[in-house]
Amino acid sequence: MRTKHFFLLVVVSLILIPIDVEAQCAMCRAVLESESSGRAAEGINNGIVYLMAVPYVLVAGLFYFIYRKMRA
Repeated sequence: MRTKHFFLLVVVSLILIPIDVEAQCAMCRAVLESESSGRAAEGINNGIVYLMAVPYVLVAGLFYFIYRKMRA
């Protein structure tokens, strides 16, 4: 019975989390559009690229580690 409550809590949490995330995107967009110099937009774009690249680097490192273990 306790695991069912935990599972239900996790599912409800995962359903409710994206609601807050979607609201922030419109606010960021409004701030970036209102700025004339474009420095904030450049910073946001660099941050997105950084956040996007990190998982790929970690997965590539993992596959390289597995490859080295298999060849040894």
